[in-house]
Amino acid sequence: MRIDFTKMHGLGNDFIVLDGRVHALPPVDAAFASALADRHTGIGCDQLIVLEPSMDADFRMRIFNADGSEVEACGNATRAVGLLHGEPARIETLGGLVISTPTDGGISVQMGKPRFDWNAIPLAYAMDTHAMPVAWEELVNPIAVNVGNPHVIFFVADPYAIDMARIGPMIETDPLFPERINVNVAGITARDAITLRVWERGAGLTRACGTGACATAIGAMKRGLVDRRVTVTLPGGPLVIEWREDNEIVMTGPATEAFRGSFDAADFGAHIRIAI
Repeated sequence: MRIDFTKMHGLGNDFIVLDGRVHALPPVDAAFASALADRHTGIGCDQLIVLEPSMDADFRMRIFNADGSEVEACGNATRAVGLLHGEPARIETLGGLVISTPTDGGISVQMGKPRFDWNAIPLAYAMDTHAMPVAWEELVNPIAVNVGNPHVIFFVADPYAIDMARIGPMIETDPLFPERINVNVAGITARDAITLRVWERGAGLTRACGTGACATAIGAMKRGLVDRRVTVTLPGGPLVIEWREDNEIVMTGPATEAFRGSFDAADFGAHIRIAI
């Protein structure tokens, strides 16, 4: 069977979107996801996004990293899916319910409420997540927050002086983080501005990470470094993050459709034929 796909990106963080809301897709597993994501022998992407029907929302969004691991949340993908849907939507994810709304600034996503308890990150053992008493070389005393998926944030003078390709995977796979971790290095440039680079769990160094922008903004706000609405600038471009008084995080930014196509499911390991 041939499967239609849409290639999209949010600030350069790119996705293959498979829409199974009307017509069933073959089972999606880690091997199938990583085969599609391969940039040499597949279509190529940071994440594979699978849309499915939902009993509790307008639809369900599943997120697979390039290594095939399924994860809870992806802010950039939510904006992309919101653009594809074309109207306000309640979206079920493993990380909870999120709400996307088209706006003049692109797509606005209500991401839910941050969690700071050590076992909500999760960490391997209890500690203060506001100023963690840990260090990896020059990166010290981070803050940890779960915004649908887990993040650790280091505030530094110059994020671009950090060798993220080397130290990112070291922190991601540290035993302190039993479910691995997304690694953020951020510089505060004004009360309403942050510069950010992200090593994404299962995907590597990325041009943009929506949940990373949310987590970093919340971490900076918790420490009193910035105001409740900030622009977070990643290598791919800026996102606006607001932490509302009701504790909800709202992210606003662009999303882009690159192209559409189709592929033979069997070419990527999906051998079960679905009647359509």
